[in-house]
Amino acid sequence: MHGVVYLGDPRDLIMATLQVKGIDDRLYEALRARAAMDNRSISQEVVTMIHEFLARPPQDPTKATRAAIELAGSWQDERSAEQIASEVRKARRSGRRFMDDNNVFA
Repeated sequence: MHGVVYLGDPRDLIMATLQVKGIDDRLYEALRARAAMDNRSISQEVVTMIHEFLARPPQDPTKATRAAIELAGSWQDERSAEQIASEVRKARRSGRRFMDDNNVFA
């Protein structure tokens, strides 16, 4: 605060501290790279991201559900729901899709 004289209660200047544990190394590296692009420290980048996210208007979950239903559409199928679910499960691949070199944090 250069050139500013603060005459209020000094306790008003104390800011909360947030500690985040267990961050994946790839996520941390992506955060570090984004902070560097914005010429910010990692802490400054996290605060900025949180501030921007919380400044957005809240989303109505029913609106998102309706939009997904419109995109997906509907269809007729002679198979039962159980049969369809079984076929989907059989067609699935490993759930470790983000563990290879083509992950979202690279």
